[in-house]
Amino acid sequence: MSTTPYYDPEVKAELEAGRRFGTVNESTLARMRADGLAANALVPLSDDVVRTDHEIQGPDGAPLRLRVHRPVGIDGPLPALCWLHGGGYVMGSPEQDDLRFDRWCRRFGLMGVVVDYRLAPEHPYPAPIEDCYGGLKWVKEHGGDLGIDTDRVGIGGPSGGGGLAAALALVVRDRAEFAVDYQVLIYPMIDDTRTTVTAGWPVPIWNPESNEFGWRSYLGPLFGTDDVPSHAAPARCADVSGLPPTFIMVGSLDGFADEDITYAQRLNQAGVAVELHVYPGAPHGFEGFAPQSAVSRQARRDLNNWLGVQLKAIR
Repeated sequence: MSTTPYYDPEVKAELEAGRRFGTVNESTLARMRADGLAANALVPLSDDVVRTDHEIQGPDGAPLRLRVHRPVGIDGPLPALCWLHGGGYVMGSPEQDDLRFDRWCRRFGLMGVVVDYRLAPEHPYPAPIEDCYGGLKWVKEHGGDLGIDTDRVGIGGPSGGGGLAAALALVVRDRAEFAVDYQVLIYPMIDDTRTTVTAGWPVPIWNPESNEFGWRSYLGPLFGTDDVPSHAAPARCADVSGLPPTFIMVGSLDGFADEDITYAQRLNQAGVAVELHVYPGAPHGFEGFAPQSAVSRQARRDLNNWLGVQLKAIR
């Protein structure tokens, strides 16, 4: 029996033709953060979406930036998607999702609100998730001033942002101050134990060393202990009932594949409306660096179809 994971040929060719992502650790973090910011500035955007930054008071009194996207020429209060950018809890910025909302805002008549949460290791748990909750709470309580229909708000994110979104759904459920309509989890980073089969694979993007660094940075002194709460690592949650409709996508060559598939299974068993998509031979971030591959096009269709259904359901 073969023990070599399947690799999508189109995605593999894109990786072999371009620069590999590399390992994220103490010595590479600053450079990778800078590279990400530089790459964001090169993305061409349309004039059909207005992007504005709003500063609110964060949970500890410090300023918290929200990057708001609104489609031009669509009147009336619009539904919103509160988004948490990716980056393994240690990298990233709201600007990296400008292109995503350039497309979604126009396609769905949707507003995007991306939270500029604090990053580990400088700000370990619970600072990032509290920033995310604070941003979402502000949207629910004050988003009407920006033209948001505050009764029609979903949450989501990719990678570390997907992990934060999954945790945020648990926090919202447990604090019971308000509700969200749905959650979009794109290859979410949710299991700090890193004990699954795929978590140990030498995957081409976000390898085991990077994953350990991300979790160690985020959890701080909690890392490697039995005291990690589910609001930090959602895979540890014993009861996942009462969560909103959920979309989960992950590639079969992603280090997060096992934990994401298991989480979807547990949501299903708990009575949550969950849709899971596993894309054969696709590694972490595949639709970003290989956007024209067949598997990436399929992933975009699946996500757009699901999101369209959710937005129609809550009108």
